[in-house]
Amino acid sequence: MSSDAPAITRDEALDLLYLEARLLDDGRLAEWLELFTEDCVYWVPNVVEDAAREPSIIYDTRTRMDERVHRLTQTAAHAQSPPSRTQHTVCNVEVLAADTPGEATVLCHLVIFEQRPGDDWQVGLGAPRWFAGRCEYRLRVRDRTWKIALKKVNLLDRDLPQYNLTFVI
Repeated sequence: MSSDAPAITRDEALDLLYLEARLLDDGRLAEWLELFTEDCVYWVPNVVEDAAREPSIIYDTRTRMDERVHRLTQTAAHAQSPPSRTQHTVCNVEVLAADTPGEATVLCHLVIFEQRPGDDWQVGLGAPRWFAGRCEYRLRVRDRTWKIALKKVNLLDRDLPQYNLTFVI
């Protein structure tokens, strides 16, 4: 990476995070995947933030993300039948100074409202749920475009039981 690599502006960071939220809410998961680098990690840690020492709620490499999207969009995924409707809200966005040209760290808060249509007699259907968390994104320039190399979501209630997180946070 050359020393004249651009630094990300706050507006560019907001545009990327808002685009990600819109793609997820619209169910455009194949397009969502295009926002990530080939060596990316999508991580929702448990209580201890060390993926080598403790199981994570989600720890996906790009290959695993591709599999997740294929399963949700191309197969009969029972856990997403009917599919969740979501609304991702991004706020409190901070762009941190980068040590390496062409890279950036972006922090934000995320609130997701999720609803699966149906009667509330079946667990997970009919009842709205919300998830709140703090996110850390590591971004890199690839082909003059900012891409996500790391998406880490620390859920507010990550120490409590989580069920059916088969939609994308």
